[in-house]
Amino acid sequence: MAPLVFLFGSFFLFLFINRYLLKNKFSFSFIGRAALSVMLVVTGSAHFAAPDLMIAMMPDAMPMKREVVYLTGVLEFLAVIGLLIERLSKLTAIMLIIFFICILPANIIGSFKEVPIGGMENGPAYLYFRIPLQIFFILWAYYFGIRINSRQRRDNYGA
Repeated sequence: MAPLVFLFGSFFLFLFINRYLLKNKFSFSFIGRAALSVMLVVTGSAHFAAPDLMIAMMPDAMPMKREVVYLTGVLEFLAVIGLLIERLSKLTAIMLIIFFICILPANIIGSFKEVPIGGMENGPAYLYFRIPLQIFFILWAYYFGIRINSRQRRDNYGA
């Protein structure tokens, strides 16, 4: 739930600042990508603050779990940078969509193991919320990172 709060909270805050303080200096696409970046800072930080809980979400047979947790945290931080750099934002959004698809099984496993993080302690019922939420994150990355980002570039550069 916290990622959703940070995503929406930062999005509306950035919209307000952009409109009323910055006189629409930033594109709608950039604001959506910046909000996603805030969310990724929060979720990426969890990989370092609570690695044991992240490890508990992984399949039992998976090797090098701690290293994978740290690697995925680093990847989320790199995605923050990529989303904010205009020429890297589309590729970063594509990679994030793949990433969000790849981490969904860990959320499913975590809910069956009732890992005490982010609602997974509620068991499989958590998936009624988490799977649509993951789809929402995928759609957000697509919309702000690919769809309107590409359209705004064409409009700005006449391509």
